[in-house]
Amino acid sequence: MSAYGTIVRSNSEFPSNPLPTTFWDVRPTDAGQQRYVTIHHLSVSTAKSLDGLIEYLGVIMAKEIEDGMTYPQETMALDAFESYFFSGDVFLAILHSGDNGGLEGTETNLTIQDARQGRAWSDCVVGYYYVKPNYPGRSSHICNGGFVVPPHHRGGGYGSALAKSYVHNAPKLGYRASVFNLVYTNNVASVKLWERLDFKKAGLIPKAGRLRRKDGNGEEYVDAWVIYKSFVDDGIA
Repeated sequence: MSAYGTIVRSNSEFPSNPLPTTFWDVRPTDAGQQRYVTIHHLSVSTAKSLDGLIEYLGVIMAKEIEDGMTYPQETMALDAFESYFFSGDVFLAILHSGDNGGLEGTETNLTIQDARQGRAWSDCVVGYYYVKPNYPGRSSHICNGGFVVPPHHRGGGYGSALAKSYVHNAPKLGYRASVFNLVYTNNVASVKLWERLDFKKAGLIPKAGRLRRKDGNGEEYVDAWVIYKSFVDDGIA
């Protein structure tokens, strides 16, 4: 629940069918191995039909929140994860080895199960994110995204693939712009990533988050950037 109450999309232009699965490059491993991800548009019903997936996603999210350095929530149970994360559109990144053989954003008919290839979710799911309206009603054309990369997959370049696919998918969902309300200033990698994708710092909120210190010694108040990008070029967000 936000300060505006429950936020729902009000624009009739939003598509009703899932977006196509797409390919996105990931930087090669240190050994030079080529890799890529497929990004799948995921509904809560599909997630529940795939044995253990939603539980895995919920556990990773709960750990991210418990760590207390990126999201403002302090706890999140599985039922709360479902209602929070799946209140918008969700996209799942599955890892592949080799060359995808095409341009980034190329569409494929590959299903989640086919992409999984019998692997454990912990081995093949390298990230996921939601896209949902940041504001209600007359401002619901501006979206927000929340991103998770499992701890054991961090540093592999997957965050960049997620971000590029977000910029690709959000306009296709009908959104005209994106805003991130709380990008904590100590998350330097995230700030740099969004700036590389032409997001702009729209404002600074002093002491916006009471976060855990990275050295584990207590908590501290941290500033946060509001980061914005328009998806249209007519000067109107």
